[in-house]
Amino acid sequence: MRMPLLRIEGLVKRFGGLTATDGLDLDVAEGEVHALIGPNGAGKTTIINQLTGELRPDGGRILLDGDDIVGLPVHARVRLGLARTFQIVQLMGSYTALDHVALAVQAHAGHSFRLLRAARTDRQLTEPARAILDRFALSGRADRPVALLSHGERKQLELAVALALKPRLLLLDEPMAGLGAAESAQMVELLRALKGEFALLLVEHDMEAVFTLADRISVLVGGRAIASGTAADIQADPAVRIAYLGEGDA
Repeated sequence: MRMPLLRIEGLVKRFGGLTATDGLDLDVAEGEVHALIGPNGAGKTTIINQLTGELRPDGGRILLDGDDIVGLPVHARVRLGLARTFQIVQLMGSYTALDHVALAVQAHAGHSFRLLRAARTDRQLTEPARAILDRFALSGRADRPVALLSHGERKQLELAVALALKPRLLLLDEPMAGLGAAESAQMVELLRALKGEFALLLVEHDMEAVFTLADRISVLVGGRAIASGTAADIQADPAVRIAYLGEGDA
């Protein structure tokens, strides 16, 4: 049996007396959309931060394609194919949409550092960047500073930047956060179009989006996965209904 692209084994993270990740085991297969859901404070973003290297676990292993990456810095994990988006968008307001994606193309290509002004005129960077922006319906916003983009457009741009890094595994931390109904529907369609190109680990509170996109869902409560399976499995699981969906007996 082939090893999954991502395997988390016995992951533990403590903050003083609080155990935020409690012996977590989780697999994500090649090309799979795996959603991680749970109530506020369940430890979902803490897990994402351990996967990217922004937090170091206190125990356990994180295997990417069979190799333990726990000791690697953030930039080394990006080079191995990990990319992420944030619940609160992390972009530079004075840079244009094209600047952001061109710099991500440059980073993936491993070019030596160049001044941004030079990168803006390098067709090897700007042409693939414009193609990615077009894919995310942002071609008309290419030369607009991020500060002038709507919240929904910034969310799309952050996804475009991640795609420019050519990830094997994309970690999405609440891509629907702060979006209206129309923007959320557009984001779901953008994510649906990415299915199969690489694996996605999706942290999201919008259950309609989760059930639409996810191949598998894991439910996190108190830093532990209490259930994992298809949308139908999760909706029917008594432990999930009690702990997360709030449908226990009064």
